[in-house]
Amino acid sequence: MTKSKILNKEQIQQKLNRMAWQIYEANYQESEITLAGIKGNGFVIAERLTKIISEISEIKIHLTEIKINKREPLHSPIELSLDDVNYADQVVVLVDDVLNSGKTMIYGVKHFLDIPVKKIYTTALIDRKHHRFPIRTDYSGLVLSTSIKDHVAVELGANEGAYLE
Repeated sequence: MTKSKILNKEQIQQKLNRMAWQIYEANYQESEITLAGIKGNGFVIAERLTKIISEISEIKIHLTEIKINKREPLHSPIELSLDDVNYADQVVVLVDDVLNSGKTMIYGVKHFLDIPVKKIYTTALIDRKHHRFPIRTDYSGLVLSTSIKDHVAVELGANEGAYLE
């Protein structure tokens, strides 16, 4: 299988910087917001966005990891590393690396609908636009047109990049 690099390390950082500024600009009047990263790369991206937003603003950011069974989200409970009280009446930004069908993201949003939050935003580094659920990204680094057979992989760390396989 061939692997084509669609984003390198510097491009990923540029996308994250832009997304952080967009999140800040939409929430500059808030004193606190919550970034909830989907376990794995979504949480790593949420950590990086938290760092950038903290450098450019005074907004206090609560960072939480959201654990979802991506294949069968109804068969196990969704778990967060923060208690509900930490994000009640706040803006919540749900973060993942790639938005494909929207299944994982919509179940993540569903969890937050049980708590009185001000707003829920969704963000993904790459939005593939193959949505099967009524979900979209409010902030995305790259909107990518691919065939349904293609696979997009994001590697963070030593061999950082986004690849089309």
